[in-house]
Amino acid sequence: MRGIRDHGDGLAPERRTALTEAVDRLERILRRANLATEGVDALRGDEGEAANVYFNVFDDLIRVPDPALRFHGRSRRPPLDAVNALLSFLYTLLTHDCRSAAESVGLDPAVGFLHRDRPGRPSLALDLMEELRPALADRLVLSLINRRQIGTREVETRDGGAVLLTEEGRRTVLTAWQERKKEERRHPFLEETAPLGLVPYLQAQLLARHLRGDLDAYPPWFWK
Repeated sequence: MRGIRDHGDGLAPERRTALTEAVDRLERILRRANLATEGVDALRGDEGEAANVYFNVFDDLIRVPDPALRFHGRSRRPPLDAVNALLSFLYTLLTHDCRSAAESVGLDPAVGFLHRDRPGRPSLALDLMEELRPALADRLVLSLINRRQIGTREVETRDGGAVLLTEEGRRTVLTAWQERKKEERRHPFLEETAPLGLVPYLQAQLLARHLRGDLDAYPPWFWK
């Protein structure tokens, strides 16, 4: 919706239509998931469908014309282009923060709800990360590319096709990440202003309060 509002007039008609249709589909999936009548597996299916819709139009949010900075779909382990390299790096940083947040309130970061438990996998941290990825990570990726702070010089292609950030690229992203975490937003449930970097800890605390019976439900953090 932000892409349509800010840059929709500069898009080809078919791409603007694709973004509008993606918004409509995501709204339908959200309403369906909110009912949650068919259990966790159905929710996982909703999440997978939503991710597919979202990433299918992610390239339309990139305004830099460089062909090497186009997004052709999510790839990981390894990332196969510059955009995926940025996404994977920032998701790793966000997962680390969510893991620390869970531990700080006495929750085991390996015991999740929506991500299945696997040895060595921080499933609860990944659960907490899901609602924060678009605001904290994805938006930063788009800003770094569209403001030309990150380009092809900040990535390198390894044997086998893996694309990774260079040392200079990682420094640039880390600096931007720390600045992003200082930005403040009003928390919709707590009704208080807090820096974005504190949001994983606030959400972990709210989850802990729910699990201990102090809150009737877990209040998700919606970015506005």
